[in-house]
Amino acid sequence: MTSFEITRDGSFRDPAPARLTVGIVSAGRVGTAIGAALERVGHVVAACTAVSDASVRRARRSLPDSEILPATDVAGRCELLILAVPDDQLADLVAGLAATGSVRRGTLVAHTSGANGIGVLAPLTAIGAVPLAIHPAMTFTGHDEDVARMSSACFGITAADEIGYAIAQSLVLEIGGEPVRVRDEVRPLYHAALAHGSNHLVTLVSDAVAALRVALSGGELLGQQLVDDDPNGVAERVLAPLLSAALDNALRRGPSALTGPVARGDVDAVTTHLRVLREVDPQLAEGYRAMSLRSAQLAGAKPELIEILEDNS
Repeated sequence: MTSFEITRDGSFRDPAPARLTVGIVSAGRVGTAIGAALERVGHVVAACTAVSDASVRRARRSLPDSEILPATDVAGRCELLILAVPDDQLADLVAGLAATGSVRRGTLVAHTSGANGIGVLAPLTAIGAVPLAIHPAMTFTGHDEDVARMSSACFGITAADEIGYAIAQSLVLEIGGEPVRVRDEVRPLYHAALAHGSNHLVTLVSDAVAALRVALSGGELLGQQLVDDDPNGVAERVLAPLLSAALDNALRRGPSALTGPVARGDVDAVTTHLRVLREVDPQLAEGYRAMSLRSAQLAGAKPELIEILEDNS
């Protein structure tokens, strides 16, 4: 186990983290990335679960020295058990592990769910496990960049006490992340904010790319066909610097970074946008209308524009 010292100001310091034997359930994108990151700093992933063909391949590629075993066997072989299953499977997994008695007293049990705190681990806490919620605020692709991205990511951590927070903090710092405390009762709101920002950004960008492909179809730029169906095409290249600048401005300046026709209150431009987008895809136009309404509310736009955007007809 990792030992901790208490400094004069009452905080915890980990002078020399001990090497932990790690078990991972399961070898999905998140689990394998965290396992690989922990191995890079000296911990040993002794075992993991992998059910699908994809997860087996992922485990063998990213965790080649780890045995692939059932969850109960994984739990019985480790000092740190990482539960990296989808949110809707976590409670049943915890109940099953508790019922089998496979988790030993004193085992650090950390789940990676954003929506859940440590309450979901109560059946294991009751038999002496140390409950931790360690959620990487990062999207995972299943490729090598996942491990590198964690070194610049924040991790939402929740624990039962200061010792638990010190352990979670130490683990996150070891792999290069930034630990951020999230109170147990606000984990659902924390998760909703992250999902809204990251998942809906993908939807927004996908719609923008689709509309721009239609707008540019049939044209040429420097002798090159403007539109193709592959990622990283011309439409993506046109949007990339604009979107990067907009994201940077939003994170630096908040709602004051809003620009464009909605921020200016240009009713004619917004009405035209809605018309031409409906011609391409009514659902895409509906997404534009909903986001424009929210933008207008943030910008304090004039009532005439808000009224148009509230009209869902």
